[in-house]
Formats: sequence, C-alpha cells, structure tokens
Amino acid sequence: MSKEMLEAFATLEEKKGIKQEVIVDAIKAALVAAYKKNYNQAQNVEVDFDERKGNFKVMAVKTVVDDDQLQDDRLEVSLSDALAINRAYEVGDEIRFEVTPKNFGRIAAQTAKQVIMQRLREAERNHIVDEYSQYEDELITGTVERRDNRFVYVKIGNVEAVMPRSDQMPNETYNPQDKIRVLVTRVGSDSKGAQIVVSRTAPDLVKRLFEQEVPEIYDGTVEIVSIAREAGDRTKIAVKSSDPNIDPVGTCVGQRGARVQNVVNELGGENIDIVRYEDDPSDYIANALSPAEVIAVQFGDDDEEKSALVIVPDYQLSLAIGKKGQSVRLAARLTGYKINIRPESEVEFVDEDKDENSDTNDNDNANNTAAKNEEASSDSAEEAISDEAEDAADDTYDTKE
Repeated sequence: MSKEMLEAFATLEEKKGIKQEVIVDAIKAALVAAYKKNYNQAQNVEVDFDERKGNFKVMAVKTVVDDDQLQDDRLEVSLSDALAINRAYEVGDEIRFEVTPKNFGRIAAQTAKQVIMQRLREAERNHIVDEYSQYEDELITGTVERRDNRFVYVKIGNVEAVMPRSDQMPNETYNPQDKIRVLVTRVGSDSKGAQIVVSRTAPDLVKRLFEQEVPEIYDGTVEIVSIAREAGDRTKIAVKSSDPNIDPVGTCVGQRGARVQNVVNELGGENIDIVRYEDDPSDYIANALSPAEVIAVQFGDDDEEKSALVIVPDYQLSLAIGKKGQSVRLAARLTGYKINIRPESEVEFVDEDKDENSDTNDNDNANNTAAKNEEASSDSAEEAISDEAEDAADDTYDTKE
C-alpha cells in the first residue's frame, strides 16, 4: 500500500501540479475527521506520515497529570503510567500513543475519501488561480471545446475557461476545435472551483491585438490613449506619439493599411477608426468625429458635466451622427464628453454676441463714414469755390491782357 501511495502522490504532483505536502495534509485531515466520527477521539488526535515508508499513523496526545488529578483518560495519563514508559516524564509533559485502528470501516473510509477529494479540489483550484492570474488582461489562444445557452467553453492549457454570452461577438460562430484568441478578463474562484473568464468583446482585446501588430505601441513610442468599442461593428481608438517625428495614426494603419487590416481580419471585419489624440479638447472631439468635418466646438459652462456642442455642415450631419447614432456615441465614449451635434443652418444664435458687436461696429463705421463724407463734401465745396475764384481771376487776368 505504501508504494502505491507514494506513486499516487508523484502522479498527482506531475499531472495536477499539487505538491506532495498538500496531499499529505489533506489525508491527515481526512484521517482525523474519520477517527473523530467513529471514535470520538479527535480532541487529542494527530496523524503522522512516514515519508520513507509511506505509512500513516494515528497518534493520541495525552498530558501527564498527578495520579489523584486524573479525570479523563482520553486526554490525560497519570504520572505513574508515564514514568513506567520513561523515567524522564514530568507533570505537564505530553505523550503520544499510537491508536491507529486496524480497520476504520466503510463509513470511516468514505469520510476520509470525501475530505481528501475536497482538499484536493481546493489545492487544484488554488494552483490554477496562481498559475493563470499572471495572464489576466492578456491575450491568449485557446480551443473551443463546447457551448451551451450561457457559455462557450474554451480550453486554455490544461484548464477550461468560460466565455459568457455578453463576451461573445455577435458576428461570430464558435464551433468545437476552433482556434480563437481571447482576452482573459478574470481569474478567480467560487464554491464550484477555479474560474477563468475570457472575452472577445472587451475593448482591451483590440489594444492587445494592436500591440502585437505595431511594435511602436508595444515599446511605448505610440500610446493608445482611449478605446471605444461596439464589438462586431465599429471601434474608435485614440493614439498619440511620444516622438514628434512619428505619426501615430499612420504607424497604426501601416503600409497600405496592412497593420490595421490584420486586426480587422482577426475581429471578423469590424470597422476600426484610428484618430489622433489632442490635448486641446475641441481638436480631440473634432478628430473623434472623423471622417465628418467639424466647423466649431463649443463647451458648456458646467465643467463637471463635460458637454460639448459640435457644429457641422448640413451635408455632414448624418455622417457625424453615424448609423443609429453610432459615430457620435463612440466619440462621446472616446473623449469622455457628452456631445450634441447641430447642423450649421440651425446655430445662427451661437454667435449672437459677436453679431451684436458686429452690428454696433457697422453702425459706428456708418456714422464715421457719413461724417467723413460730410467733411469731404464740405472740403469739396470749399475747393470748388476756391477754384471758381481762381478761374475768375484768371479770366479777369486774361481779359486785361
């Protein structure tokens, strides 16, 4: 039995990654539980394991007391009995007696098995959590195993991850043995064991795909500042560069669009808009609504609400809003602003103050012009009178001649 036991330990450690010490502790706890249930002796029971022989022993621990103080022989041993074992024992010492039953019986064996299995499940769960927690928020390749009404089950290494319906792409079908790349969004445990949750719809999935396709993003030269995504349909990402000589948008698009196209193909044809991040919010919002043309961006007075009124040409209104409001909705998520879009023809009131100033200036200009005209007319009249006097003098002069 001892040889088979040690071989089983080695197999569990190799296949399940559970160390022998953990398995031994589980068996010790199981034997104590079984002994307690059948012999009501667990209060002072320990289990020893002989690592060389692979044998377990149940030991009862008793405290040495004076002969006249002995009350419970399950917990105590008289001093005279202790001295018969070893003359060195004193009152207060603990003595361990082997009480291993020859046969625990069917109930004891079943109890031990249940406790062992429970401890093994806990150890395996902790091992999985420890091993895969490093992959949280990372991209990993898995194999579809099966699916039901709630989840797609994806095999990752030696464990099975789940992909909830909300994390499944609406334009994709998952069949057994399909190879898919997923983002690990959660590694944890519950009453049923370890649980690894993966996603195909998380915005960070797009970020990790671009990191693989664009070396400048991976090394930090180009940074993805924000991502807004409606999985399976459209994604907007804002990028900036720490190197003024590198165009972040062009870098992500790649030569002839090769880099962004690889990401699009991985996402089943999902449209991806790459825009330049700007520190100026008005420029940033204008870029986020690309390819629509923006005339002006005006911000609300409430800084906490972070709202913006965007004015676009009439013929660009539908493009700026997008199908079912998708473009402006994604732009709002990307920038963090509540965006209201108005066509140019409906916002004459926007520059009312400026128009009033213009009217005042126009009136002033008109008045100045009138005054100048009056002065010019007066000067012209005086010049005309002077000219006439000179002509008369000339005529007189000519006449005299």
